Amino acid sequence: MAPYSKTKQCLCLCIFLCCISFAFTRDIPNIQIRAVNLGGWLVTEGWIKPTLFDGIPNKDFLDGTELQLNSVTVGKYLCAESGGGTIIVANRTSASGWETFRVITQLLARYDSVRKIILLWRINETSFQLRVFNKQFMGLDATGNGIGLVAVAETPGGPETFEIVRNSGNSSRIRIKAPNGFFLQVKTEELVTADSKGDGNWGNDDPSVFVMTNRGGPKGEFQVTNGYGPIKAPQIMKEHWSTFIVENDFNFISSNGLNAVRIPVGWWIASDPTPPLPYVGGSLQALDNAFLWAQNYGVKVIIDLHAAPGSQNGFEHSSTRDGSQEWGLSDQNIQQTVAVIDFLTARYANSPSLYAVELINEPLSPGVTLEIITKYYSAGYNVVRKHSTSAFVIMSNRLGPANPTELFPLASGFTGSVIDVHYYNLFSDIFNSMSVQQNIDFVYTNRSAQLSQVTTSNGPLTFVGEWVAEWQVTGAGKLDYQNFAKAQLEVYGRASFGWAYWTLKNVNNYWSLEWMINNGYITL
Repeated sequence: MAPYSKTKQCLCLCIFLCCISFAFTRDIPNIQIRAVNLGGWLVTEGWIKPTLFDGIPNKDFLDGTELQLNSVTVGKYLCAESGGGTIIVANRTSASGWETFRVITQLLARYDSVRKIILLWRINETSFQLRVFNKQFMGLDATGNGIGLVAVAETPGGPETFEIVRNSGNSSRIRIKAPNGFFLQVKTEELVTADSKGDGNWGNDDPSVFVMTNRGGPKGEFQVTNGYGPIKAPQIMKEHWSTFIVENDFNFISSNGLNAVRIPVGWWIASDPTPPLPYVGGSLQALDNAFLWAQNYGVKVIIDLHAAPGSQNGFEHSSTRDGSQEWGLSDQNIQQTVAVIDFLTARYANSPSLYAVELINEPLSPGVTLEIITKYYSAGYNVVRKHSTSAFVIMSNRLGPANPTELFPLASGFTGSVIDVHYYNLFSDIFNSMSVQQNIDFVYTNRSAQLSQVTTSNGPLTFVGEWVAEWQVTGAGKLDYQNFAKAQLEVYGRASFGWAYWTLKNVNNYWSLEWMINNGYITL
């Protein structure tokens, strides 16, 4: 028995050492990622490709559009008293949250930090619901004579659906047709009713006329699909998916010093080919194509859940409907998001191109708390590991007020974990007056220090998942851009996992890595 026991002991020792080695080497990437984001492809961002919205009727009335409505007769703004929960009045002299309504393909009257903003929810090109500051919807008062206006409904329906009629000679002058067939009119500052025939001359003596200020709104996946509607949206989106990113782009990527792509996707992809309205099917096939092309050209793929159900940051790139941030507010919502990660990892786990899964992009603090994001990341990590022991799991740091190392206690306990940070010399007033050299110095000093703070020998890997060679500087020349890009490449090249430029294609040249490479601004 002795020889057998010694052999068995040696075998066990070898297995143990192999396991130890595997546990450590799994945290070391096979390659340093030099990637580009395929932004604006499977998750729409209107600023990347504005022409995608050109065919939408009344394209300035998309979901989440903020409207301010000034009565021409009393000279004051339509407003939800107390921000919602009671009557609609017209007594505000300046526009703020309570006087701002948001559009959501139904007229949505939502009041943000200023009280006169109405948020639109779009039903079709002329019918809307109006959401007010406290998130109720403007509608007819069912408890009175049926002509008064209130903002009490939490969920909109027929009584909360209005039609906007524009003056053919001046599109900023509008009338609002109520569901009872009559038009809104301002009788006094405290009395707004829906009992006008709306047959006046559009003059300043007509109480049914409002001067509209359109403050714009998000232009994301919800807006483009809901804007075109269920008949035309599938055609528009499939054309976009099949032409915006093609196989030759992967050839370009692999031929220019890049070895990976970070592909933003939306939560609805897990329900393809019949996702919930207004989303349309087809993005999953596009993602399948990307994995095939990546394999053909030796490119690694990072799947990035860019848009989570309910929106994790209220921005258009997370497909918010009206700027609301509602992700993570319930266990059901978190479980739904984990199910998306489960679906995606299971589908691509056996692909040699799958390199990493990013559980969510840019959750925004304080709306997303550390407790919520930690709970989600733990569940998301486990579901990735259920299907793959080799794929890295990327956890995005929170935007907004947050400690850049707050995820270390969680991520350090996971093998193959990566912390994603995004560095832009933009979106903050500190960059407004910086010169070319000050921007470059900021990268070498501040960004270098920030990256060092989140890079440790025994913690998670670090990934600069988004950066761009654009800034607030005006009049900069080509050499300035080259030096700015070079500085970032040098500093972000120290990230232990790698980096990814935002983005491959963009109508704004410096945001397009394709343009930057083709025109000699960046050399990899």
